[in-house]
Amino acid sequence: MVETKEQVHRLVMEQRKMLSLGGVQDVKSFDENEVLLVTVCGILTIRGKELHVGRLELEKGEADITGGIDSLVYTEHRPLQKKGSALARLFR
Repeated sequence: MVETKEQVHRLVMEQRKMLSLGGVQDVKSFDENEVLLVTVCGILTIRGKELHVGRLELEKGEADITGGIDSLVYTEHRPLQKKGSALARLFR
């Protein structure tokens, strides 16, 4: 993906049927009930029914999703940590 100076995360939803996004870096997975996107603000999970990724332009960081959108959930996006002992992982 071509990096711009600074990507801005943008999310516009119309009537819970059309979602337009900016700041999209990657698509982790998608099916008709769930779409997982990596955005500049974390991982975004979109759940619903009959979801369809209509437009995806990762070079621009943009995506359009249509369908019956039920929920949008963000989770923090962290780089993978090195594996260590179970005790060491508890205190990170």
